[in-house]
Amino acid sequence: MDLDCTEAEEDFRRRLRAWLAEVLPKLPDPPDPADWPARRAYDCGWQRMLYDAGYAGLHWPEDAGGQGATPTQHLIFLEETERAGAPYVGANFVGLLHAGPTIAAEGDAEQRARWLPPILRGDEVWCQGFSEPEAGSDLASLRTRAVRDGDSYVVTGSKIWTSHAEVADWCELLVRTAPAGDGAPPHRGISWLAMPMDAPGVTVRPLRTLAGTAEFAEVFLDEVRVPVAHRIGAENDGWRVTMVTLSFERGTAFVGEVVACRRVLAALAREAKAGGRWDDPVLRRRLGRLAAEFTALWRLTQWNVSEAQRAGGVPGTGGSVFKLRYSHARQELYDAAAEVLGAGALDAGHPWVADRLSSLSYTIAAGTSQIQHNIVAERILGLPKGR
Repeated sequence: MDLDCTEAEEDFRRRLRAWLAEVLPKLPDPPDPADWPARRAYDCGWQRMLYDAGYAGLHWPEDAGGQGATPTQHLIFLEETERAGAPYVGANFVGLLHAGPTIAAEGDAEQRARWLPPILRGDEVWCQGFSEPEAGSDLASLRTRAVRDGDSYVVTGSKIWTSHAEVADWCELLVRTAPAGDGAPPHRGISWLAMPMDAPGVTVRPLRTLAGTAEFAEVFLDEVRVPVAHRIGAENDGWRVTMVTLSFERGTAFVGEVVACRRVLAALAREAKAGGRWDDPVLRRRLGRLAAEFTALWRLTQWNVSEAQRAGGVPGTGGSVFKLRYSHARQELYDAAAEVLGAGALDAGHPWVADRLSSLSYTIAAGTSQIQHNIVAERILGLPKGR
């Protein structure tokens, strides 16, 4: 794999840097992290700026409305936007990194034309309706029902940890369209729907996290009608479509965060030197090991992005390797931040402290570390399934 930059790619970097230097000083101050309507407006405004400048969906295929960029251009974009302190995808996370790529890979022409342009423009926000109160890591045991009634499904059930539901227009929703049982595997009979969040019968109850924000919610569905035309993939084939979604979630959705963690690590070293902690050899070894860890994760990111491009844009099982190690490395990074901060680690207003609290969820979100261990063992190492 050759990821050395060509002259055209270096020119892309120069143009991107110049554009960022021009537009970032003009952005308004970010809103309060707890004000999700304001955050949605801010995040979607930034997404529209990217769209107008030709940087939205940079690595999406051209027939999906993207730019068809090379893997190296995609990585350059992530590096330069993070180093410049540009806004992250924020409320657009699910649409840009999960639902959109899934629809691009699995949707028909009409579905792609309906949903992908608004995602890229920042006009519509998506949330993720996968987990249920009794179907988290064991997602295939979900019980939310969708009964066919003419040209619609009538959906009844509930979801939990629904990302950005409070401000979302659409939900990527997993439902059971055929009953489990009769000896069939539980993942049979699941379908993937695009559900409008303003449909009658949808109730959203925000969940406040340890960090004090409400980026998750419970969603209750009381005979919600969803058009059959909003189903992505065939009826009862939703588990396969879901594996496509999860491959994006675990394989390429976190790549920008690796760059952010490397930046935080450099800031930690500067803080340790300024505060007199750099003389501690144990701390220096810890930060050095983390530097090596995130360098390796960035190389794995490069490989995953390149492999996804070769596979038609869909990441492979290597994403589970990345997700598994990154989740733990992020927690270790912010544990080191607490050590550097000392008593300051009790200041909930410090961004490193807030990030430390959010890092606790990473070994659970997007598939627990235990699930990732199983995927690596079975699908990469070829080990037998546990009994």
